[in-house]
Amino acid sequence: MRVEEAAALVAPALQGTVWADLGAGGGTFTRALVRLLGPQAVVHAVDRDAGAMRALHGAGIVAHVADFADAAAWRALPLPPLDGVLLANALHFVPAREQGAVLARVVERLAPGGRLVVVEYDDRPASRWVPYPVPYARLGAVVPEGMTAPSRVGERRSAYGGAMYVAVSARGA
Repeated sequence: MRVEEAAALVAPALQGTVWADLGAGGGTFTRALVRLLGPQAVVHAVDRDAGAMRALHGAGIVAHVADFADAAAWRALPLPPLDGVLLANALHFVPAREQGAVLARVVERLAPGGRLVVVEYDDRPASRWVPYPVPYARLGAVVPEGMTAPSRVGERRSAYGGAMYVAVSARGA
């Protein structure tokens, strides 16, 4: 996916200027966030791949080498209160039984009104590339208390078959 496509996909879900992109990988969605949020934006890219994080730099990007699914690593990250957190094609790497707990820790870092944005495959069987699928119908079961019910705000066909969705949930005041 190109940065322009990623930006178009997540644009309806964004507000604020301080975000984290969890499982940032090569930075396609990180760059999309910076582009959409403007010159005052700060996007914290988080990935356990040190090589990817070394290669990810630019105005408004702060790279962190960490596994967002690891409780100790997540809590040790020097993050400010976040306006939003994006998990684009990342939650499906967290074992299904742990997804709710991981999201509960993640949303603790959100400022009141902050947004949790999830980009995932819908109705895709498990595979080595998507080991723990998170179809939209199940997302509401893993979004923690204190968050609004997920709302689907975008979708597109996947180059790898099936469809991808974008869902947003907001933290209460």
